[in-house]
Amino acid sequence: MKASKIALIALAVALIAAFFALDLGQYFRLEYFKSQQAALDLYYRANPLATALAFFTLYVLITAVSLPVAAIMSLAVGAIFGLAWGILIVSFASSLGATLAFLASRFLFRDLVRQKFGDKLGAIDAGVKKEGGFYLFTLRLVPAFPFFVINLALGLTSMKYWTFYWVSQLGMLAGTVVYVNAGTQIARIDAPGAILSAELIGSFVLLGVFPLMAKKIVDRVRARKVYAD
Repeated sequence: MKASKIALIALAVALIAAFFALDLGQYFRLEYFKSQQAALDLYYRANPLATALAFFTLYVLITAVSLPVAAIMSLAVGAIFGLAWGILIVSFASSLGATLAFLASRFLFRDLVRQKFGDKLGAIDAGVKKEGGFYLFTLRLVPAFPFFVINLALGLTSMKYWTFYWVSQLGMLAGTVVYVNAGTQIARIDAPGAILSAELIGSFVLLGVFPLMAKKIVDRVRARKVYAD
């Protein structure tokens, strides 16, 4: 293995190890965010562009390294930036970070995995070649697997990075809207009674119902494709 690949693997492992060893996850809990929300709001109003760039960059890094805090970040972005700007930030940051993870998987592990598990990878490649972007779109719309697993697994296939990017952005858009919208409602909780607001309850109902709705949509599209063929 080339020295450049070894260095990148070591860097990724070091970042992930530091995240857990230093318990940085405590700063990505909803309780911690709520405690800092007022200060973040003040900083955002004074420095809107710097705040947006900071959250965008942090989201890209989190997604690229596959840290399990993207959902909380989506809620936090919605709470601070509102629905429209929140969707814009999360949509592009998550897609860019996912593509970086996809490329890292391809650059670092593709040759090794092909040598060891070429027969099994061939089956996944066949699915990609048969259905193209719709194969990825289905995985994005119906989250049967964690998104970071999809990023790494698809990097080992023959899918083109540009196809991976735009299909990921399109497929994750609905979920992004649901999470960011939930974040905008969480931002309004300033008293115990506000927890039972109709808007907040509706947002969390969407979080629960969305996977079922997405599966119905995918099943219907698949059926149409079968009948068309």
